[in-house]
Amino acid sequence: MGLDLRRKRIRALNDQIRQLGPSQSSNVRWLITAGVHQLGTLDVIAAIERTRTFDAFDADNDPHSEHDFGAFDLAGHRIFWKIDYYSLDLSGGSPDPAEEAVTCRVLTIMLSYEY
Repeated sequence: MGLDLRRKRIRALNDQIRQLGPSQSSNVRWLITAGVHQLGTLDVIAAIERTRTFDAFDADNDPHSEHDFGAFDLAGHRIFWKIDYYSLDLSGGSPDPAEEAVTCRVLTIMLSYEY
């Protein structure tokens, strides 16, 4: 698979799990940090929705065009979300993030200082 095709595949998989919203499966996990939870239920819901609908990708926050990171302001806080790629048993990194069958994508929503 060529580099451009590989990046497009990773980006499509990342967009899919992000836009669908929180889920837990063998190849998708969503995590919300304690700091975000401390903002309260309504702000947690807002952070999830802002992550799901995030589309402000640019060269600064998405240098590899994989849609694996975003940042926004919410309730006076800077919020980051990021997607990491692990093996299905979460014992290490994914052998190939472009292959859904061998990758568990973990999307984490956090306060910027928790990064």
